[in-house]
Amino acid sequence: MDAVNDFVLAAGDLLWTWIVLPVVVLLGLYFTARSGVVQFRLIPEMFRTLTDKTPRDESGEPQSVSAFQAFTISAASRVGVGNIAGVGTAIAIGGPGAVFWMWLMAFVGGASSFVESTLGQLFKVRDADGFRGGPAYYIERGLKARWAGILFAVILIVCFPFAFSSLQANTISATVSTTVAPDGGADWIPWAIGVVLAALTALVVFGGVRRIASVTQAVVPLMALIYLLIGLVIVAMNITRLPEVFASIFSQAFGFNEVVGATLGTIIMTGVKRGMFSNEAGLGSAPNAGASAAVTHPVKQGLVQTLGVYFDTFLICSITAFIILVSDPDLADAAPGIGLTQDAIIANLGSWASVLLSIVIFLLAFSSILGNYYYGESNIEFITARPAVLTGYRLLVVVAIFVGSIAGADLIWNFADSMMGLMAIVNLVAIGLLSGVAFKLLRDYSHQRRQGRDPVFTRDLLPGVSGIECWVDERSVTGPIDVSVAHHQADKHRDHLHRED
Repeated sequence: MDAVNDFVLAAGDLLWTWIVLPVVVLLGLYFTARSGVVQFRLIPEMFRTLTDKTPRDESGEPQSVSAFQAFTISAASRVGVGNIAGVGTAIAIGGPGAVFWMWLMAFVGGASSFVESTLGQLFKVRDADGFRGGPAYYIERGLKARWAGILFAVILIVCFPFAFSSLQANTISATVSTTVAPDGGADWIPWAIGVVLAALTALVVFGGVRRIASVTQAVVPLMALIYLLIGLVIVAMNITRLPEVFASIFSQAFGFNEVVGATLGTIIMTGVKRGMFSNEAGLGSAPNAGASAAVTHPVKQGLVQTLGVYFDTFLICSITAFIILVSDPDLADAAPGIGLTQDAIIANLGSWASVLLSIVIFLLAFSSILGNYYYGESNIEFITARPAVLTGYRLLVVVAIFVGSIAGADLIWNFADSMMGLMAIVNLVAIGLLSGVAFKLLRDYSHQRRQGRDPVFTRDLLPGVSGIECWVDERSVTGPIDVSVAHHQADKHRDHLHRED
């Protein structure tokens, strides 16, 4: 097993060093420049679109989940083990400087997130719960390459609902075991946790996407608030050390780190990998959630999902980094994983805080399991519409949660990293080829906003783009679109877009 783990680790390192990292950086910079730094310029629009009312059908029912619910589904997947154990791992391996590279890649990756989620909305399709979509769908419909869409779907299914969700379950199990029996000797705890987690997961996932949305809508804000409050209390207790923490993050980002012996390459790679695992910018996962929303313009979910990247990294990941670094840990002997965060919280708040952390870990990780499951379901439905396959998938997810609760995590972590790299490459190539469409949509959205209107998109605005199933008769929040007005506006928008091209 050690030999397999070493092989997977070495292969993953080669993939990330020579392929994933260059593509992530170069495409992120290209999208940033081409969009006019959309990830910074339209931050106010991100908050405005987050609160949009859900368009309704003729019966008055919501067409699908709301923009905010889609945000919480994606946040449920983003905010999890990566924000606590992942940041701890980044600091243990790369030192404080790794945090800087997580921040930088979140900003650059915000442009990639905008492009992929906008495309996810544009090429979404209808289903029984409303809409579904994601990279597999825009690869098939936008690039006319169903084989590549199936490849992406298979990689995502292996990576998210199985490998990543197993890690989430493993972290819950490890945290609870440490809290209940800090000296060990309670081998039954992981088995009990596995049974409980598997049962809870089954109750939610067999209820469909709307049940997932309703659960995450309640859980994600609660878990974020609790964790942020813990972090703010600890930072306030150590406020005099905050300038030193910022200094270490920036000074150790660009050179050799004597504390942990990390080279510059290790610091950068660790920050990028753990950052992408946490915020998923450009990875191709968030568009699956973004496509499920009912909105009046694809760009709205591009903006909302970019906000999700910031929520994950600049808030949740940063508070974890501050919790660890203001506690002045001994990084020379630090082990990767949740240990650094757990030790820092207990050192500042007392042993009772381990119980509170267990609750937070459960909320974070369980919501991630739900988000990961939905990503897999959307891609299962892309491959086949057979109900038996979906039922089998749900059962396998429940089994994976149980197994993850009792199994070791080293091989799964390394395997998940490698699969994440493959998934990112397929998605980044696709959005690079389709990015021109996303930028046309951005220009149309900005043009309508300058006219003081709530932007509405119909597919005749992009006459040269095929494969768009929806957006023919989409409704605004106040009711049906006036067809004659819509076509008149479409003619003006087309002229505007062609002039700018």
